[in-house]
Amino acid sequence: MINLHLKKIPLTPCLLLFAALMLVFSSCKKKTRSDLGRVLYEKTKNKVFRDATPEALAEVFKTVLAEEKVNVNNPKLINAFYEQNDYDPVFVMDHIFNGDVDLTATYFDKAGQHGLDPKMFNADKITALVAKFKNKKAIKNINEAYHDIALLEITMANSLINYSNALQYGILNPRKIYQRYYTETKRPDSVGMSKILAVTDLRTYLDSIQPKDSQYLALQKALMNGSTAPGMSKEETTRYLVANMERLRWKNKPTQNRYVIVNIPDYRLDVMQDGASILNMKVCVGEGRNKDKTISLVDYDESDKVDRPFSRETPQLNSMIHSVQVNPVWNIPQSIANKEIMVEAAQDPYYLSNKNIDVYENGKKVEDSETIDWASAPKDKYEFKQRPGDDNSLGKIKFLFNNKSSVYLHDTPAKEPFNWTMRAVSHGCVRVGDPQGLARVLFGEGPTYEKIATAMGEDNPEPTTIGLPKKMPVYITYITCWADGNGVIQFRPDVYGLDVVLYGHLQRFLASNDVLAKL
Repeated sequence: MINLHLKKIPLTPCLLLFAALMLVFSSCKKKTRSDLGRVLYEKTKNKVFRDATPEALAEVFKTVLAEEKVNVNNPKLINAFYEQNDYDPVFVMDHIFNGDVDLTATYFDKAGQHGLDPKMFNADKITALVAKFKNKKAIKNINEAYHDIALLEITMANSLINYSNALQYGILNPRKIYQRYYTETKRPDSVGMSKILAVTDLRTYLDSIQPKDSQYLALQKALMNGSTAPGMSKEETTRYLVANMERLRWKNKPTQNRYVIVNIPDYRLDVMQDGASILNMKVCVGEGRNKDKTISLVDYDESDKVDRPFSRETPQLNSMIHSVQVNPVWNIPQSIANKEIMVEAAQDPYYLSNKNIDVYENGKKVEDSETIDWASAPKDKYEFKQRPGDDNSLGKIKFLFNNKSSVYLHDTPAKEPFNWTMRAVSHGCVRVGDPQGLARVLFGEGPTYEKIATAMGEDNPEPTTIGLPKKMPVYITYITCWADGNGVIQFRPDVYGLDVVLYGHLQRFLASNDVLAKL
């Protein structure tokens, strides 16, 4: 039986998108330029243009659109825009002879300042085509004129969209290159790209899309100055800067005034309020594939750009902390139970009782678990739960937020790793260095926080779940290069090898060494 109700659901957003596109296109639509030939002749002094008509241009325009389809990133959108606008060559007619197209090509040519290759945006091709229009003898006949008008128009439209998207959204979609990336990240859409083609003041628009975030500007300055980080080559430093500039272009940054952010490579948690950190602490994150620095941004091969996350790596995500569990019970994941708990129990029959770990079979507690032969026990027959207490692996409190990876922030009885430089040591959750301080900031001073603090100090604790009065955004991110409060660029080891994955995918879009040398 066909579910007609479900079948109808996708149509509504499609119709809304179509209607929005038509609104954008219709709002940009101009009257046919009946004086096309006369205007072009007056501006170029090339007699070839005298006989140009919008109708004849439209036919050639359609042909060139079909020919250029393989060279255009959004052919359907560009085709729809010009079809709705009667193939009006707005860039040629309104922006060549006032210098706007040359100016735009100059912006494209300086894409190396963003670590990107100017060839992506066809700066040379645009400049060469413009020169033909400004040389009254360069275009020899009307067919060549129509062809070059269409080619310049399409190239400008495509390049302007690509440049805008690159600076505002980044070149890559992180969801497509990383397996454990769950952070909400906005990508370009058809309505937004169509609006780009309706821009009338190109200089103002191009200036407006230059990233203005202070972090981006600091990395951009370091890139243009050819900075070299201590202990790194100039090449490796440049690659660090380029990779992290791409991350900064992604639209996945916190928009709230107050939030928790964990930076995996820095092993650090901050509570941010109005742009400043009001609480900062060390954290331990999930064990990573590259903790021994076996691959780097200089020493790697093509296969390294394939993301192969280690099973214990902490995912990148954003969510909302909704509650805490004081004196939590640890529901031990099956993978940890199989690889660690059962192995320890096989070697020591009293291991489970000493660690306050209860065993369950079919949902019922096993009273004599020390009699089980753990060396031969089936891997999926039993469940394990660790009772609250000083030895509980989650410590005295865990901070809960919805996510697909079942990770959370939590306390830990294992304090020594907080003194280590490399703190990628957990099974995937984030261990926090000052859990009570975090609770104080989340709940504020008052009876609820006092209740939490008291419960955390109890000798015979009971698990207690307490909801936050107001949910707190949390971001777990991955940044290996940034400017600190003094403007000094900080670098951290690529513990998960995610820089290598990113840079590997970026390579075909990156500026050559010659371009970077000119900055």
